[in-house]
Amino acid sequence: MKQSEYLRYDAVALADLIRRGEVAASEICEAAIERAATVNGKLNAICHPQFSDALSQAPTPDSTFSGVPMLLKDLAQEQQGQPCTYGSRGLKKNIASRDSEFVRRARAAGLIFLGRTATPEFGLKAVTESKLWGACRNPWDTDRTPGGSSGGSGAAVAAGIVPMAGANDGGGSIRIPAAYNGLFGLKPSRGRISSGPSVGEAWTGASTDHVVTRTVRDSAAMLDVLAGPAVGDPFAIAPPAAPYAELMQRAPRRLKIGVFTSSPYETDVARECVDAVEETARTLENLGHRVEYARPEFDGMALARCYLGLYFGEVSTLIERAKAEFGARDDDFELDTRLIGMLGRTMPLPDYVRRRQQWNDFARALGAFFEGYDMYLCPTAGQLPAKIGELDTPSHLQVAARLMLLLKAGKLVHRSGQVDQMAMESLARTPFTQLANLTGTPAMSVPLTWTAAGLPVGVQFGAPHGDEGTLLQLAAQLEEANPWFGRYELLEAMI
Repeated sequence: MKQSEYLRYDAVALADLIRRGEVAASEICEAAIERAATVNGKLNAICHPQFSDALSQAPTPDSTFSGVPMLLKDLAQEQQGQPCTYGSRGLKKNIASRDSEFVRRARAAGLIFLGRTATPEFGLKAVTESKLWGACRNPWDTDRTPGGSSGGSGAAVAAGIVPMAGANDGGGSIRIPAAYNGLFGLKPSRGRISSGPSVGEAWTGASTDHVVTRTVRDSAAMLDVLAGPAVGDPFAIAPPAAPYAELMQRAPRRLKIGVFTSSPYETDVARECVDAVEETARTLENLGHRVEYARPEFDGMALARCYLGLYFGEVSTLIERAKAEFGARDDDFELDTRLIGMLGRTMPLPDYVRRRQQWNDFARALGAFFEGYDMYLCPTAGQLPAKIGELDTPSHLQVAARLMLLLKAGKLVHRSGQVDQMAMESLARTPFTQLANLTGTPAMSVPLTWTAAGLPVGVQFGAPHGDEGTLLQLAAQLEEANPWFGRYELLEAMI
């Protein structure tokens, strides 16, 4: 199969070609590797290629995606015998002893793993720039970031290396790269996809795995592959009435959708992001849905503090694990990561517990909103993708961070109010995504708009817990009304 032909198909179509014997799985794998050789040098999306292994991997016959190539994110999606670095020099020696449930199910569905994609250290940023792997670049404009933390996956799928790639989302890390790379990205409900076997609830329930894709049907079919509890999971949620691949083919009922465009943190929102939402709202009305301005009522600053508290706890724990298990040293971690780790070690335990308990406030507020609306619509991100290096910590703040680490001033920082400032600085460009993580509700970014300069702008929809089916139905309806797959042909000519 020629590279140009390979780029015309999504994962469902490629699987169908293989199933009907029109093309061999090995030919498709070779085309994917050829595409990677063509574009990855410009994007730096694949951090750990496994091309030889892929060519020798026998796909599971008669499975959903038998013979289709995909990439895994180098964070949590462990493959037995392969490294999983979390984008950190401190975890370079982390070789997985077993497959994660995500990988096990993807393998059973016949997917062929081409390698692993770059992520920022510990998945902490909405840009994919790490000391370990360097900067990953956006295929629509290689001077810009593809977002994070699933930026490598987003760049690889948009550029056509694979039709879909593994991603996970603890604060927007599926939806932000989807928005920045012109892809479809669904964050499922808490408990929909198992985080096992090494974890019960990833990031205490804020994070979940799935994929970024070029088409809605690929995402739906992959959700069917991944959904459902594993042995030992903390809970199971109700399965859908029918497979998601079938549900998404049905037209959604007439929906009542609340729209908002202002940041919950009162940070600036780019005009292009507002315009994308308003244009989408008009499309929804033309499709027969009821749209009106409305938003969930919750304390945005409190949500930002709770989210940052999650960072503190998770980062400090992962640093200690890397030191204990792999002999990592302080200087194996980036400066920002070390600072967050110190703040985690010095945060009083009652404060951490109180913030975790406060997640309930946001869930109840969102639940009250869904009593009157079927969904919400808002920007996915508050700003267009930053330039590479634009969000690096300024030199004067690096000096301040080093001084705080030297003085072990974590307790002082907690008392000073600087944590609020850190929350705003870290979330200002992406203020819309964390709500779905702390509430455990499903949300998706849909690529309906591009700027005059050719940058994609995603819009976000959120629904009640467990209602991925309606999200996928609406996404498929929007995909039919405003198709985006043809946009990738323009991109192929650019890179």
